[in-house]
Amino acid sequence: MTKKPVIACVGEAMVELSFDRPEQQIGFAGDTLNTAVYLVRATGAAAQVEFVTVLGRDAVSDRMSAFIADQGVGCARIRRHPGRLPGIYAIALDSKGERSFSYWRDQSAARCLFEDGFAQLEGVDLIYLSAITLAILPHSVRLSLLAHLEAHPARVAFDSNYRPRLWEDIETARAVTEAAWRIADIALPSLDDEMALFGDRDAQAVRARLNGWGARKGALKMGAGGAISLDPTAKPLDLPAAQKVVDTTAAGDSFNGAWLAAHFRGASDEDCLVQAHACALEVIAQPGAIIAA
Repeated sequence: MTKKPVIACVGEAMVELSFDRPEQQIGFAGDTLNTAVYLVRATGAAAQVEFVTVLGRDAVSDRMSAFIADQGVGCARIRRHPGRLPGIYAIALDSKGERSFSYWRDQSAARCLFEDGFAQLEGVDLIYLSAITLAILPHSVRLSLLAHLEAHPARVAFDSNYRPRLWEDIETARAVTEAAWRIADIALPSLDDEMALFGDRDAQAVRARLNGWGARKGALKMGAGGAISLDPTAKPLDLPAAQKVVDTTAAGDSFNGAWLAAHFRGASDEDCLVQAHACALEVIAQPGAIIAA
């Protein structure tokens, strides 16, 4: 029997408060967790998707772990911290579905990720993380993690997901994110994040910079502009525009999950883009980061 590939999605899961949704004011989400869920939905039984994080030993953490398991995401690599709790964020939407956030995460359990080494990453075939994953860690742990990923036999997929408030300063964010791009085998950046962090003038400049750092496999997400392949020789695709935008919270996360799933199924880069874009359109047409399956 062929062994299923193991995909580890690494990062922080948080309690989500959404006062604009009376039917579900409390939920669970987080960028890499969102991607893990959509990855499971798109791959089915073809891969084993695991979430790698740290939760507390409290009732909320228990419920979060149960939610993750109910989504089909493995919890065997989740560590529990005896004294810390999950982070919390509140989300508000404007009339166009664009979101704003308020966070309570400075002492979250996930900030202790990898403080005792990298055993949670043993035996996996692909490691997916974001710059949010890196930003919440102490700087020494970030650097150790990057070194570990560079030597790890697994492939690495990365999304820069730049959140200025999580970083000490923009110089640190640039240096750490560049280091991550240079070791990534699959790159799934967003245009607005890259332009904000590195000052690129347009999508072609972002792609050229990433290509120069060795990132040629993946896609550049451009919001309402769709997405383009990071391969500069790929032909542009005429991707459909969104017909309905309710909530853009997990647009990029769902895109990433669907892109990785298509890639694992052996799809061409063009088909990966088409399927990922279609998934993102479905997600932004409904409320919440993780829509009903």
